[in-house]
Order: sequence, then structure tokens, then C-alpha cells
Amino acid sequence: MPKADGDAKLLIQSLNKAYAATPTNLKIIDLYVFFAMVTALVQVGYMGVVGSFPFNSFLSGVLSCIGTAVLAVCLRIQVNKDNKEFKGS
Repeated sequence: MPKADGDAKLLIQSLNKAYAATPTNLKIIDLYVFFAMVTALVQVGYMGVVGSFPFNSFLSGVLSCIGTAVLAVCLRIQVNKDNKEFKGS
């Protein structure tokens, strides 16, 4: 499988090169989305370890994290200068 390893390395290098050219404001939004998703995963892990007695609280916490991440992704799409759909809006 050496060819697959080389292809994976090439893919990762090209993604890193493309992401290095991303503006700082988009990187900040990406970091916020990552934080929201990690927070949701921590809540799911906590529920798995401790239990889900107040299930409504768990559900509201996880869904609010996911909703926040979705709204941040929508913001990222609108702020991105390369997106031609929102030009002139």
C-alpha cells in the first residue's frame, strides 16, 4: 500500500497549502466551529460516563452546540470573499 500512503501525504500537503491561504477571519470562524463540536462531543462523552438522568438538559446542550456550529458555518459561507453567491448582498 505505499501508493495509498503517498496519495494521502500529497492530499494532506495540498490541503495544508490551501488552508494556509485562508484569511484569518475565516480561520477564527473555523476555530469556533471546532470548539462548538468538541463541546458537543464532551457532553456526549460525559453522558456516556455519568448517565443521562436529566436527558432534557443533555439534549438542549448538545443541540445548542450543533446549532451554534451550523450558524457559524453559514456565517463563514457568507463572509468568504471567494463565494460568488453572496456578492453584492
